[in-house]
Amino acid sequence: MLKLYYGVGTCALASHIALEEAGADYTTDRIDMKANQQNSPDYLAINPKGRVPALVTDQGVLTETPAILAFIAQSFPKANLAPLSDAFAFAQVQAFNSYLCSGVHISHSHKMRGARWASEETSFEDMRRKVPENMRAGMAMIESKMLRGPWVMGESYTVCDPYLFTVSSWAKNDGVDLTEFPKITAHRERMKERPAVQKVLAEQKA
Repeated sequence: MLKLYYGVGTCALASHIALEEAGADYTTDRIDMKANQQNSPDYLAINPKGRVPALVTDQGVLTETPAILAFIAQSFPKANLAPLSDAFAFAQVQAFNSYLCSGVHISHSHKMRGARWASEETSFEDMRRKVPENMRAGMAMIESKMLRGPWVMGESYTVCDPYLFTVSSWAKNDGVDLTEFPKITAHRERMKERPAVQKVLAEQKA
């Protein structure tokens, strides 16, 4: 059985939704990020990075959202969460998820994780001021160049979709009005209609 460690409001939501969509046999363990549980000895023994998500499998622990999403798609091929038989199309899935991970997520993180990149408080303030601009640029790139519609990759739902749903949920608090981006807004509404998404959101709010 798989076990997912997650924190509320984090990128782990994407992996949680993907597991549910895949019909996986899994359990979850909520990490209290506000209480700094991610840096507790017990959790660091699972993920020395001190971050979520972490997915415990029979073969070991996986971290990093793109890797976990690819693992879920490949482990449950009948769920059709990625174009596994087409190397180029699968690479496109990976490219989209990598952009969210290494680009948009980093822009978001500058709001409250500035100490990862600088030491001076003035630098933190400057980073925070740039967050709306950088997040808006990321949403604009996705809206105009990457989101094919109705799903990220087109007609087929993939592991890209819960990841975009997760990252776009941060936009409002990052100073971005998603009504500027009708395709992303429509995608979010479409995601909210999916039973797996509804189930996971209810669990994470409990």
